[in-house]
Amino acid sequence: MRVLIVEDHPLFRAALAQAVVRCLNAAEVAEAATLADAERDLAEHPETELLTLDLGLPDGDGLAALVALRAQFPAVACMVVSARAEPALIRRALAHGAQAFVPKSASLAEIEEGLLAVARCESWVPKSLRAQVASVRDREAEALALKLNALTPQQFRVLALIGQGLLNKQIADRLGIAERTVKAHVGEILAKLGVYNRTQAGLLYQRLALDPPAAE
Repeated sequence: MRVLIVEDHPLFRAALAQAVVRCLNAAEVAEAATLADAERDLAEHPETELLTLDLGLPDGDGLAALVALRAQFPAVACMVVSARAEPALIRRALAHGAQAFVPKSASLAEIEEGLLAVARCESWVPKSLRAQVASVRDREAEALALKLNALTPQQFRVLALIGQGLLNKQIADRLGIAERTVKAHVGEILAKLGVYNRTQAGLLYQRLALDPPAAE
């Protein structure tokens, strides 16, 4: 098994690597400190089966990093690792495709338990949080996850840049594509998200932040 650890803190990255080596026999461990590095690594190594993902990456936009990687590499199982461990956040992460959620405060034994569960294609959250997570009902997050799953990876990149306030020409320059292609993507994005304009689309993207804006 090849495992990619996506974590910008060197000490915690080392702790995760240790956990992988201890509990997943003969696993090959790779590391990335940013979302961009993770995307490059996964593109170059399609054999990767599992990744651990920190939600606090400098270029990750919270849950947007999870959605981006799941859109591009749906066959790779994902275990989210976060300094935040509110039940509502855990429920949102699971809705957006995480197979497991491990708080950074977890013990080494719990991290290994989570890794083993993901390797067995099982969902996992810490035992101490399971009842609280199960009690959370977030229909908004679940509905948004379904809509975002309908987007292609390129459409999600365009949506992310819309969410950052970029205009079509700026998006075209950033992605290296024609402006008319961006316009076509924007039309598809609006239709798939069920919104009428790019402002509404950008607000939906912002819901992927760790602390999303309150609904109006």
